[in-house]
Amino acid sequence: MSKSALFLGAAGLLLVTGCAGEPSPDQGVTIAASFYPLQYVAEQVAGDDATVIGLAPPGVEPHDLELSPKAVRQVADADLVLYLSELQPAVDDAIDSTNANAFDAASVVTLRPTEPNEQEEHGAYDPHFWLDPTLLATYATAVGEELSSLDPAHADTYTANAAALVDTLDGLDNEFSAGLAQCQRMDIVTSHEAFAYLAARYGLTQIGIAGIDPEAEPSPARLLEIRNVVEETGTTTIFTESLINTAVADSIAHDTGAATAVLDPIESVVDPDDYATVMTRNLENLRTALDCA
Repeated sequence: MSKSALFLGAAGLLLVTGCAGEPSPDQGVTIAASFYPLQYVAEQVAGDDATVIGLAPPGVEPHDLELSPKAVRQVADADLVLYLSELQPAVDDAIDSTNANAFDAASVVTLRPTEPNEQEEHGAYDPHFWLDPTLLATYATAVGEELSSLDPAHADTYTANAAALVDTLDGLDNEFSAGLAQCQRMDIVTSHEAFAYLAARYGLTQIGIAGIDPEAEPSPARLLEIRNVVEETGTTTIFTESLINTAVADSIAHDTGAATAVLDPIESVVDPDDYATVMTRNLENLRTALDCA
């Protein structure tokens, strides 16, 4: 083979492979997000300058996510993987096995410790930080910085988009603070304990039928305790969720004469909803249930 042919072949190989970890100038960076709230932030911050892939399909409870071989390849091929450690073991394993460039939300957001009796089932920390809009704003800023470092050519856009998202989240925070400032009740009975961050931010008391793990079955003693709490606090609404079985919550509501309403932990959404619209609906349902002025 001639020297010119060897040169052309080597040059062609370089064009095909590119430089590992550097975004293609035509396609931009690719971001894989392990579940919806992280995907929402990625889409808002990236705008049109990056491709965002959601690893958890709509309507799938993220704790139970299993990754197909295709999804594992998406993790391996992504320029950046957004995830929350310990929430989805399949994602943690895929990141470890592929040596993917990953950004852990727990590295920038302070997570709440779980109760000691919950650690064996769901890790040492409560993952649901995104239900406090101010914490999601902190995460959005960090994602903007991460993308700016990865793709400096679009850094100004990422920074501006992150700032716009922070403004949106600050607006939601203000709406929740004002909307829940004067309520007849402050106790919320929920299907599982997904709302500790929201409750702490807005002065509510969460009473979970099940613990952090949505699949956990409450004991008979816990069910009796919940029924007593409903009667003692004058609770008028039992909050259910769209992705988990409502039978237990429905039974408690029936036995106590309470109504039911959805309080969505926003672990997954279906079009045309997004994080902001579901949070707004959550606020409306809370205000009705708590009889807020």
